[in-house]
Amino acid sequence: MIQNLISIQLWAQAEGKPAQTPEPFWMNLFLPMGILVLFYFILWRPMQKQEKDRKKLANTMKKNDRVLTSAGIYGTVVAVSDTEDELTLKVDDNTRIRMTKGSISRNFSNEEEHQTKTNGKVSS
Repeated sequence: MIQNLISIQLWAQAEGKPAQTPEPFWMNLFLPMGILVLFYFILWRPMQKQEKDRKKLANTMKKNDRVLTSAGIYGTVVAVSDTEDELTLKVDDNTRIRMTKGSISRNFSNEEEHQTKTNGKVSS
């Protein structure tokens, strides 16, 4: 008896609704494409910019630049190797450290040059 009532209700519900047309397949691609676009703008582009800045910093290193390493060591560049990814820092009078160019996090000499250039352009 109960089974007959359930089947009658299901039959009535199926009869009352018009047949639904399936969504186009491209409608299902909106969410994954949106996630990919967000991934690109939030993660990929900033990483590319940081990598470009890091390479520029490493390539513009020259003798007598005052720098800060990623380990927190302040020093002055004594020698830069053009063939290898290596430079020598003078930390104290008799202390020199050989390290990779990638371990330099800031170049104070370049920052000061850039600051004087921008201040000079603004005032003139």
